[in-house]
Amino acid sequence: MSATKRSLGLHGASGRMGIRLVQLISQDPEASLAFAADRPGHAQLGEDAGSLAGLPPVGVRLGTLADEPPRLDAMIDFSQPAASLAAAEFCAGRGLPLVVGTTGFEPDQRARLEGFGARIPILISPNMSRAVNLLMKLVEEAARALGPDVDIEIVERHHRHKKDSPSGTALRLAEFAARGAGISRLVHGREGLVGERPRDEIGIHAVRAGDAPGDHTVIFGLMGESLELSHRALNRDGFVRGAIDAAKFLAGKPARVYTMAEVLA
Repeated sequence: MSATKRSLGLHGASGRMGIRLVQLISQDPEASLAFAADRPGHAQLGEDAGSLAGLPPVGVRLGTLADEPPRLDAMIDFSQPAASLAAAEFCAGRGLPLVVGTTGFEPDQRARLEGFGARIPILISPNMSRAVNLLMKLVEEAARALGPDVDIEIVERHHRHKKDSPSGTALRLAEFAARGAGISRLVHGREGLVGERPRDEIGIHAVRAGDAPGDHTVIFGLMGESLELSHRALNRDGFVRGAIDAAKFLAGKPARVYTMAEVLA
């Protein structure tokens, strides 16, 4: 990683992830916060982003994408799908690399977002934790090794405030499992007399309770035994540090769509 201090912008700066990003960027010797934005009409517009995050003032006021930023090396977005597309347009107009940690995109929204890779370096990931990205690789390897007779189920648990279901991480884990097992059909929960479980599906189940930041377990069921691969987030720091690392990685890169695997290589 370059020792150059990167000047970062943040979209969604007053949300749960945004506040923790402000806090951890302030601790990173290779990054500084230079721009903080949120939705128009937000009650705290104009307040210092550091103060909103419980820090001493950092000299960056909470604004919107209508404001012109100072020189930036990259932007990080944790907002809502439509707002993420607005952030991508904002960055494309200024040649800024963009890291997107927002989840819940519809297929057409995701396609539009990836299309910005023709204009700017962009990385879109539902989970930027190092451990979760390793889990994805292990899930694919296990699905391939255990063969066609394995039953694969994914259980995810998040806090009561999470708006999308299932989680983006669960869907990404399902992609890796499907690739390893050669399965393409996903089932989101089951209810009623659904009959015997077919071999050619992956089940995904979402739990929403309390303040859990994110737990994911992939169950591989065989006759007489099972294997479970799990990740439990104790707080949001793993996701946030990964997003900061991704932003520093994208700075100065050519335009295209990047992955967390490249950041963590």
